[in-house]
Amino acid sequence: MSKDLDTVFAALADPTRRAILAMLLEDDMAVTDVAEPFEISLAAISKHLVILTKAGLISQEKRGRVKWCKLEPDALRAASVWMQGFGQFEPVNLDAFERFLEIELPATDDT
Repeated sequence: MSKDLDTVFAALADPTRRAILAMLLEDDMAVTDVAEPFEISLAAISKHLVILTKAGLISQEKRGRVKWCKLEPDALRAASVWMQGFGQFEPVNLDAFERFLEIELPATDDT
């Protein structure tokens, strides 16, 4: 379990990966759509997606010629249980997590 937690927390440590998770809270997205708001290469986004996939935080599925990403919300369960052991944290509530991410991450200007 420790190795799995290390992988999840390492994946969550990067702000780009947290932003990707926030985007996927809305709906499944094609990889190219995930990459659009970022000013980094598609290859760099793909590396972030591999890390999120290995951590079990997202899954990827090929539909035709397009690769889609989907949030796997249960992947945070083990981290939530571990944090509850300290008695200082509430269980992960995805709605509250989404509100937190909206506050913490800068809004993207779609104009």
